[in-house]
Amino acid sequence: MGSLYYGNVESPIVMPDRILAHLAAIATTKLRRSESFVVSWKGTGEDGEGRTTLWFQPAIPLRFVYEQSAAIALNPATLREMADQATSNGGLVLDADLDIPEISAARPESRRPVAAA
Repeated sequence: MGSLYYGNVESPIVMPDRILAHLAAIATTKLRRSESFVVSWKGTGEDGEGRTTLWFQPAIPLRFVYEQSAAIALNPATLREMADQATSNGGLVLDADLDIPEISAARPESRRPVAAA
């Protein structure tokens, strides 16, 4: 499980590394453009109830810490979906149970046959 440190709060927000990596990519892209956005998720209370919403904007420090040391391959379809949500009025809604499909290093559609000389 990875950790998101938001602002000056010392206790992290814990989430799966794959979700955190995708969130970091969205945050980096949007904040680099000085675009603020909202991120929300459910189940923050001890009983699994409740909801948390954070306002991401360039002046608030963020730190992403991953449990695994290897780089995480990002899923382009998931990134597009998350970016669309982040741009919407409702903001980006994270789901801890989200199963982000892993992608292979070389996608079949990107391979081309080698022409004979």
